[in-house]
Amino acid sequence: MDVYLLDWANLLLRWAHVITAIAWIGSSFYFVFLDNSLTPAADPADRAAGVTGELWAVHGGGFYHPQKYQVAPKRIPEHLHWFYWESYSTWLTGFGLFTVLYLFNAGSFLIDKSVYDWSPAAAIAASLGFLVAGWIVYDVICRAFGRRKNGDLIVGVLLFIYVVFASWLACQLFAGRAAFLLIGAMLATSMSANVFVWIIPGQRKVVAQLKAGQEVDPIYGWRAKQRSVHNTYFTLPVLIAMLSNHYAWLYQGPNNWLVLVLLMLAGALIRHSFVARHKALVQGKRVPWEHAVVGTLALVGLAFWLAPPPMSAEAKAAAAQPVVVADVRAVIEQRCAMCHNAQLQQKNVALHTPELLAQHAQQVYQQSVLLKLMPLNNATQMTDAERALIKRWYEAGAPVQ
Repeated sequence: MDVYLLDWANLLLRWAHVITAIAWIGSSFYFVFLDNSLTPAADPADRAAGVTGELWAVHGGGFYHPQKYQVAPKRIPEHLHWFYWESYSTWLTGFGLFTVLYLFNAGSFLIDKSVYDWSPAAAIAASLGFLVAGWIVYDVICRAFGRRKNGDLIVGVLLFIYVVFASWLACQLFAGRAAFLLIGAMLATSMSANVFVWIIPGQRKVVAQLKAGQEVDPIYGWRAKQRSVHNTYFTLPVLIAMLSNHYAWLYQGPNNWLVLVLLMLAGALIRHSFVARHKALVQGKRVPWEHAVVGTLALVGLAFWLAPPPMSAEAKAAAAQPVVVADVRAVIEQRCAMCHNAQLQQKNVALHTPELLAQHAQQVYQQSVLLKLMPLNNATQMTDAERALIKRWYEAGAPVQ
């Protein structure tokens, strides 16, 4: 029953996490597009009121006319919408999901003893440390170098170096699946902390200064803009790191940290291309697609690098041999049945009898051959030859006698 309830918590938290993430990323994408698509205010009265940019848009049968004040309007309207619960809800549901799936099952999901053999308590502490350290290092870099000459470039280079190091370290300590997700969670934590620590508090100070009749300090708007731009560049790397746990062939290789870095770099380059596109269109300049091309080429290069090698002559000869059912059942008993038996039925799947193996043949094939997600973290060291045997067995009709 405990496992069943955890599965329900997993499902509901994952559902809520996806919904809130869509809302947050959607608003982030929209406001970055809006900022980069504004044109100078056409109405002299608007310019006199402090409007520095505007955009006319049509959507859903209506026309919209958003306007931006460079620092703040002369007075605060009665109804002012704040964008922060999208961020907070995404992080809270994500951390809840991470707790239910990874922290409660640290021995299975965080630890791969062939990578690093340590206790669940140590692995949990280290994983939480990644989230905290990621924000601290990122924030220190931004505060130390963000306002210097060429500050954006310096911050970008230092962040790239740090993310590369963190990716390498995570893949030396944790199971590949957990390492990929943890780096995504580290960046997502920094995104939400940007909102919680800098963006919203800064906006509250601006509102307070306006209500008190004080001159507004432009540093708050500058800092909020800086962190908001960083957040939009983090989105695609975070998404690919989160989605990667469904594809074992991404994170199970010996150089999985480099795979993760290239995936995230491709996402950041493609995102930058769209950000630059908004600016180019409003300025009447050429759309700079070069970054998207480089990001796409990185993905193509990864696809070639990770492609399975051609089948050897020995493998072809083995594939031509008839399937020996006893060999398949021996593999299942040795590699799978310790988690899928009469006493322990993970995911409500038991494989300890021929009838049950026949019943779950398609799941065995999908999880162990197509996705290579099972055995979890390959804890029982299923070989490629054994996966090939299961493939031949399934394609032969999955006989069990």
